[in-house]
Order: sequence, then structure tokens, then C-alpha cells
Amino acid sequence: MLTTERMYQALMEKDEAYEGLFVAAVKTTGIFCRPTCTARKPKADNVTFFPSSREAIENGYRPCKVCNPLAAIGQTPAHIRRIIDALQADPSRKWKDADLLQQGVAPSAIRRWFLKHHGVTFHAYQRMFRMNAAFKKIQTGETVTAAAFDAGYESLSGFADSFKSVFGVSPVNSKHQQVINITRLETPIGSMFACAVTEGICLLEFTERKILATEFKALTRLLRANIIPGTSPHFEVLKQELDEYFAGTRKTFTVPLLMPGTAFQQRIWQLLQTVPYGTTRSYKQQAIAAGEPDAVRALAHANGMNRIAILVPCHRLVGGDGSLTGYGGGIWRKKWLLELEKSHATPS
Repeated sequence: MLTTERMYQALMEKDEAYEGLFVAAVKTTGIFCRPTCTARKPKADNVTFFPSSREAIENGYRPCKVCNPLAAIGQTPAHIRRIIDALQADPSRKWKDADLLQQGVAPSAIRRWFLKHHGVTFHAYQRMFRMNAAFKKIQTGETVTAAAFDAGYESLSGFADSFKSVFGVSPVNSKHQQVINITRLETPIGSMFACAVTEGICLLEFTERKILATEFKALTRLLRANIIPGTSPHFEVLKQELDEYFAGTRKTFTVPLLMPGTAFQQRIWQLLQTVPYGTTRSYKQQAIAAGEPDAVRALAHANGMNRIAILVPCHRLVGGDGSLTGYGGGIWRKKWLLELEKSHATPS
């Protein structure tokens, strides 16, 4: 039960697991905050809780300037987004601290943000991004020398050493190597990581999912490729289709998918894509549809191993009594997605 006592405890602990479940409105200041707000905590008697920002605003409260509860959860700050966009436009540019300062970005701040959200510093991120751009040029027939100079390297030996540290092979031996491109996307219910290879999207997950590191390792093993920041034409299609989905104008997706796994997992993931938009099925119903009515547990496990959220709609599976259970992105997101689809579903 999401009691007042539990919500207040979550507020005091700045518990990320409760993001999106409620906002806390402070009677003495007239503002409302996220559960994770870092501002000074009010006394319990001075707090009232609302399920959404809209209801807090309707009751006369203003959004907190510290935690900005109206912004998308986990949204990339605008000043960092500008730097990332510039890097994607020109991967050969080497961003130094002086360049960041000129853009009004503190090097220490962008370093902390990248460490928290990507697990590497900004300078390491741009180095890998630059290597990925060079890798793609070599794959399309450009010479190693040209790719090295295009990437901003003045020394071929330095380029070769950096290339091998990222891909595990030398540039001349990389022709048959594959790379898994990764990017970060913003959605109304939080940031997501997307991964893509030549065949299509192979991962789409919310950035704070607990088993994300395990999923990355599995992809690396299954596809025998490293995950490197980079671009992909599939990302452009994915972003457009996700934007349309969240706007309520798209009910199916066309972006190609690649879902490596066991034969059983792949069969279950394919079956998931047959659950219509705006509807739900129980795990038991899905097991019967799979032709294995006694394999509910195995089906639920395979469902939980799905690495492509929303597009492979595991959020549409519910308990036998209609309860919302078992969603890696958080139950609140499952509820949000189902309500979105229900509000835009075509009446039968």
C-alpha cells in the first residue's frame, strides 16, 4: 500500500523507486517536489501528497525550482544535450575543458553527469564516439589512414592503439567486426538506452533498470560485439515512432528489431507483439496462446528477459486477476503505458 507514511519515508530517503508515483506538496511554502528532491525536507505535518503534478497545480501549488517536477524524469539537461548534438554532428572534434567552459558548461559537472548516466567520463565518451565513427568509415571502404586523420589523429600508431583498446582488434583486422551502437533517448516517463546493430534495434530499456548491466553483457556475448556510443539510422526511426506513440498517434512500430535469445524466448517475444494495442492478456492466456498452458512460469521468465521495452509490449501482460505485476521498468510505468494506450485505443 502506498500509504502517507510510506510516501513520507520515500521523500526523506530520496528513493528513486517512487519517481512518478507521487509528488509531495509543502503547505508552508506552496511548492511541490519529486520524491528525490534534494531540498531541505519538511515536517510530516506540513506535507500533502498528490498522484501527479497536474493535481498539485490544480490545488494551487507551484513546481519546485530545485528538482523541477515538471521536467521529464531523468531528462538530459539542455546544456549537455547541446554538447552531445555537436559531438554527433562532428565526431572528429576534440572537446577540451576550455571548449566546454566557452559553452558555459563546467567540466566537472559534465564529468559527473556522464559518470552517473553512462558510466564513463565525457572525455572517454567522446573518444569512444570518435572511434565508432572511424570504425564505420573503415567498414564502408575508407582507408585506415583517412579514417584516422578524419577522427582527428595525427599518429597512425596512436590511432591503432586507441582503436584496439575499444574494439579488441586492429583497424586493418576490423572489416568483419560488428559494433553495437548505443544512444540515450528522452521519453515522458524517463530516459532510455537504445542499442542498434545493422539488422535493427536490439535493446530499448529505461536507464535505471536494475538488470541493465546484465543485459549489456548478454548482448555483447550473444552478438560478439562491443557496445559503443554511436549513431544508427535505426535510432532516427525509433525516436520518431516513439514520439508518435507517446503522442497517441502510433499503435504499431515498423523499426526493425533483432532479438537474440533461445528459441523459446524468441517465440515468446514474437507472441508478445501480437497482443493488441490498448488491451491486456494474462500470463495464463499467453501461455495457452503459445501452446504451452502449463508453462506459465517459464513464459513469465522469458517475458522478464525481454530487452526491448514498449516495442515488444511486455507491459500488456497482467496477473490472472488483472493486477499489474512483473515489469522491469517499474509498476508505475506499466500503469502509465496501459492508461496511455487505453485513452487512445480505437473503440471496438
